Amino acid sequence: MIDKCFSLPLESYRYFVYLVKRPKIRLEKGMFIVSVDVDVGNKELGIINKGENDFDVSSTASEYLVGETEEKALPIFVELFNDFEIPVTFAIRGQLTELSNSILKILLNSPVRHDIGAHGYYHRQFNNLSYNEAENELKMISAGMKKFGIIPRSFVFPRNGVAYLDLLEKYGYLCYRGYDYGMYIEEKGHLYDIRPSLFLDQSISSFFPKKILNIAITRKLLFHVWFHSWDFGKEHRYIKRNIKKIFVPLLDYAKRKEKSGMLTFETMLSAAEKLGKFSV
Repeated sequence: MIDKCFSLPLESYRYFVYLVKRPKIRLEKGMFIVSVDVDVGNKELGIINKGENDFDVSSTASEYLVGETEEKALPIFVELFNDFEIPVTFAIRGQLTELSNSILKILLNSPVRHDIGAHGYYHRQFNNLSYNEAENELKMISAGMKKFGIIPRSFVFPRNGVAYLDLLEKYGYLCYRGYDYGMYIEEKGHLYDIRPSLFLDQSISSFFPKKILNIAITRKLLFHVWFHSWDFGKEHRYIKRNIKKIFVPLLDYAKRKEKSGMLTFETMLSAAEKLGKFSV
């Protein structure tokens, strides 16, 4: 698992490396993607799994506590993106399809058409699974999502454990979020690796993401931010405070750039679909 927090000098160096690398897939303008990892989504899963899956989710918090926090945070984030009219990729843990009341219901009723992707079934690290175990998880995801009328086509590997890309193709996925950071999209067989550019949590300021967004706009690159909703506080007031501090300034700035024709908002899926049509 990658470290989530980097020092500013190290991040600056990483982005310098991204700039000198010429992406094979060229974009017409800067592209902004947000993906959200739903690691648990509901405290009920912590009860169902009896604590046996805790370490697959976090080394510091139980599955129950992560789910409890996400229950509070996710509706607030969905409301934020809906208010800004920004489509976002929500990578959903498949086990949530066993529950009648979860984030899936909120997303399906959203006025903004978000990309509902997959994040494993039990949030187990795919590169620690056997081939048959990984395929079984993908089968279960497909069956569970089908009950909600969803066919997931974007995939985020739990704990960034990228593996079994051939199985993703077999089960109809078009894109995934890779392990290595970058500001570009790479074609891998019939899949698109939508590289992550920056991890967000409550410790980051809005200043740095704006600077990276400007690089994406100027150089016509991808800026793909991702986060866990449970990293922004455990209570409503702290979650809302951190959203106001970090996300509102960034999204407001990005929307102004979109209106000026310098930037597009995409989901992982819509970006892959656009590139697929272009390549044909």
